[in-house]
Amino acid sequence: MATRKKTTTSAKRKSNAGKKPKVTRWKLVVALVVLLLLLSPFYYGYVLKTGSAAWRWFKDLGGKTNYRTYKSFHIRIPSNYKIHGIDVSYYQGRIDWQRVKKMQEDSVHISFAFIKATEGVLKVDPYFQRNWRECSKAGISCGAYQYFRPKFSGKWQAGLFLQTVKLQKGSLPPVVDVERLDGMKPEKMRHELDDFIKEITLKTKVTPIIYTGLTFYQENLAGFYDDYPLWISSFDHPVLTISANTNWKFWQHSERARVSGIVSVVDFDLFRGDSLAFQKMLIK
Repeated sequence: MATRKKTTTSAKRKSNAGKKPKVTRWKLVVALVVLLLLLSPFYYGYVLKTGSAAWRWFKDLGGKTNYRTYKSFHIRIPSNYKIHGIDVSYYQGRIDWQRVKKMQEDSVHISFAFIKATEGVLKVDPYFQRNWRECSKAGISCGAYQYFRPKFSGKWQAGLFLQTVKLQKGSLPPVVDVERLDGMKPEKMRHELDDFIKEITLKTKVTPIIYTGLTFYQENLAGFYDDYPLWISSFDHPVLTISANTNWKFWQHSERARVSGIVSVVDFDLFRGDSLAFQKMLIK
């Protein structure tokens, strides 16, 4: 009996020695999923995206909480604003507006563009008509601006602008860009600017936007045009420090943005308000 028992145990050991441990089906499934994940380009895209976000967070650490870096645009953008845009002229050359429209990082994309149309009493931007047509075709809200020269008649300058720009439904209001005195006294500049505004308002029934630099506004325009919609230029600051009495609607906060479809750097702007307020700005 004892010998028989020993023989049986030995036989069992020999029988089990040749068998491999069984691997359950779920372990095989998990291993396969992990393998596919590691080989997937989506996995590496996720890793890169997460790493990029982490680096951006680290880079902005200790900075202003309402000022964030956007790698795609190569600039920092003030937070808490939802509607962004650019302004262009012949300097940007031939623009691919479809690529401009498609570019996006997180929720930031180009919703509007101000386009230079005219300057003084004779100059028409050579790229205006193309930019005006193609920008609108791409589905971007467009606005046209006159580079104002105080040494010339404001009424004549308005005439050149109206002759060049055909405002349409859905366009932004016309803009007068005033940022220099041209050797004139501030009183003379304001007189010609008033004539320009009156002529534009009379012929279009639309109140124009006044664009200017923050310092120029404070020294020459403050107190005279506070009720007009303002577009203020002030670069590389997390907040726009301007009197609460002003009616500023747009802020040009950078001159070094990179945007798909534009070969050179471009000015970057934002709108002060939500989408409903922006729609109210458009010509009906």
